[in-house]
Amino acid sequence: MKDLKYLAAFSTPLVAVLALCLGGYYTFLTPIYAFGVIPIMELIFPQNIENLSKEEVEQKSVNPIFDWLLYLNIPVVFGLLIVTLLNVSTGMYETFEIIGLIFSTGIVLGSNGINVAHELGHRQKQYEQLMAKLLLLPSMYMHFFVEHNFGHHLHAATKEDPATARYNQVVYSFWFTSTARQYMNAWKIQQNLRLRGKYSFFSLKNNMFWFTLLQIYYLAIVFYFLGSLALLFALASAVVSFLLLETINYIEHYGLLRKKLTSGRYERVREIHSWNSNHVIGRIVLYELTRHSDHHYKASKKYQLLDCHEKSPQMPYGYPTSMVMALIPPLWFKVMNKRIPSDMVSLTK
Repeated sequence: MKDLKYLAAFSTPLVAVLALCLGGYYTFLTPIYAFGVIPIMELIFPQNIENLSKEEVEQKSVNPIFDWLLYLNIPVVFGLLIVTLLNVSTGMYETFEIIGLIFSTGIVLGSNGINVAHELGHRQKQYEQLMAKLLLLPSMYMHFFVEHNFGHHLHAATKEDPATARYNQVVYSFWFTSTARQYMNAWKIQQNLRLRGKYSFFSLKNNMFWFTLLQIYYLAIVFYFLGSLALLFALASAVVSFLLLETINYIEHYGLLRKKLTSGRYERVREIHSWNSNHVIGRIVLYELTRHSDHHYKASKKYQLLDCHEKSPQMPYGYPTSMVMALIPPLWFKVMNKRIPSDMVSLTK
């Protein structure tokens, strides 16, 4: 039964469904749940620093239930999105209800869309990578597949990485710098891959070209069949979803930097270059994303197998709580700056 604990990750879309059905001020249920109820639960439930035994790793690494719990997000995410777009297109909601539904849908696209796409995007099987790309589509963030896998994991915890927040950088400026730089980097990375692979710009291997067409086609379909209101809703929900991602990016590596060696290269990524959190609620609802240090240590390791490393810098709260804290920069700096190793702070100067 313990293996089914990740079903709790579907609590967010379940709340979004309730918000959609109940209407009125209930349309704000999802943001209240995600950034109110879950943080409170994180403060109540204890942390768990235990790692799996060798026998447990062997058993869980081949248990298909963990993969199917990820795959199930595809019908859940797209089912909720389609129904919501259909309802919004009818004009049945007041403006404040639409705003609530934008946040509800956006949070689901971020937590059960982008977050799951991140996990599947590291898999080697082509159909799982295809699922990852599909889940990124409604967030208009398909370039994340290219930049994250070929850029972020190479440059994490360096000034060259757009997704690594600088010391004393506020999350609001990070939203702009990270979003813009990641998109531009994705095109540069794709260009380098294309030149090395010697394939044409219009080749099926040119992900960025096809990602762009697919996203435009998605918006065109929404507009053609459902109208301008649904189109605006789709765009606004996408913005909420990728800002949710960027807020997570912000807290994952904030202020942590790798040393540059005499050779001009950076030291390899280690457990100390990502913030770790063992708060059980955040771990479950985000498919162990909070054990981010081990993810960077070995990106191919599946979420259910991730370990906690004693050397990793530890967050005082879970990721959902930390995201709320990051939105209040003075509080964030007061809590987090003193936790950054002094040798890393010196690298920022």
